Amino acid sequence: MKLLLTGSTGFLGRALQKKLDDHLTILTSRSGEMENSSQFFRKTISSEENFSDCLNDVDVVIHTAARVHEMNDQAEDPLSEFMETNCFGTLNLARQAARAGVKRFIFLSSIKVNGEQSHPDKPFRFDDLRKPADPYGISKARAEEGLVKIAAETKLEVTIIRPPLVYGPDVKANFAALLRLASKNVPLPLGSVHNRRSFVALDNLVSLIVTCIDHPKAANQIFLVSDDDDVSTVKLFTIMVEAFGKEARLFSISPFLLRGIARLVGKESIIDRLCGDLRLDIGHTKKTVDWTPVVSVADGVKICVSKSLTNKQY
Repeated sequence: MKLLLTGSTGFLGRALQKKLDDHLTILTSRSGEMENSSQFFRKTISSEENFSDCLNDVDVVIHTAARVHEMNDQAEDPLSEFMETNCFGTLNLARQAARAGVKRFIFLSSIKVNGEQSHPDKPFRFDDLRKPADPYGISKARAEEGLVKIAAETKLEVTIIRPPLVYGPDVKANFAALLRLASKNVPLPLGSVHNRRSFVALDNLVSLIVTCIDHPKAANQIFLVSDDDDVSTVKLFTIMVEAFGKEARLFSISPFLLRGIARLVGKESIIDRLCGDLRLDIGHTKKTVDWTPVVSVADGVKICVSKSLTNKQY
């Protein structure tokens, strides 16, 4: 089976490239070690790009390339730039894949398609209405809608995967910041936070994607994915600290006071993620393709910590 992978230099793309190297055609907009491959193509995911030369005899496209969500986006028109790459570029690739006779198109979307927070008693489901709240989520939602239409009009099978925050070795952004705090065992005022959030270890996400490559029941499905163990911010931080061989130090401040302080210093969105719920119901995923996570939250965090210690990051 011949696979085309986009975004091969990204966090997820690198992991997939290592897993599937013998079967891959590489498509990326960046230079690097991938250029040594005889099946390397440098392309831009855009509405105008011609992908015909890299789709010959391809059976499955795994599309992970995207303009990623950024906390402090400086673009003059973020929605327009997100839409060009994440929606219009994606649909251009999918249409050309359909014309080339590609069998399946696996699209890495985001749980942001469903929204920023789930109700405490109601995790997001695969069949919930799309309710994106930011430009990144909107661009992914519109791409999903376009892909569903393409699948209905052609023979191309579409599989959509919506992950929450993905973590693993060399993870960046907020998860990495929390790991740094855990490595130093910084006392945090989170003792009164009792939220629940879904995360997905890189190994678990890769495992699901590989399962979806040729599973007959993955065709034209939307899958939510997580570690299947929703944890509070307190529990996650405690797992991190313990992975560094220490005992977490937490003290309690009312979440309402935390939000008030965060609002004063312009960091309310960070507190929303620390204190709010974002849960995924992955029952449909597990049942449809007979899949279960391959690592637990604790083991996934240990993998991150082990790599960070080896690299002397913290």
